[in-house]
Amino acid sequence: MMLKYILDTNICIYIAKENPIQVLERFKSLSPGIVGMSLITHAELLYGAAKSNNPRKTKQLVSQLTELIPVLSVDNNVAEHYADIRASLAKQGKIIGNNDLWIAAHVRSKNKILVTNNEKEFCRVEELTVENWCS
Repeated sequence: MMLKYILDTNICIYIAKENPIQVLERFKSLSPGIVGMSLITHAELLYGAAKSNNPRKTKQLVSQLTELIPVLSVDNNVAEHYADIRASLAKQGKIIGNNDLWIAAHVRSKNKILVTNNEKEFCRVEELTVENWCS
């Protein structure tokens, strides 16, 4: 199957927690290979696990999640998109979080759809297609 969606960190967490249920149902309705996560999202999930009350157990959950959702590596094209997006937002006086900026660059460089529950942040990025499975 062809990759179509790249999931933001919050969506990966919702899938892991099986809440909200409609996110999990949407994910389960898709064929394998349609969905991936950015290396940046993977790093955020690992960071969350490291600072959790039970790092070993939480890291194991992250590992199980990455068996379902492949982690996409970053290449030089992502850096080009990062620079373009960051410069464009700076000129407009808009800011988004640094990791969100990298995730946006990764998704846009692959010309895929970002699935997030943080549309407010990501809608500032031009030429980035965003979908929310929570609404």
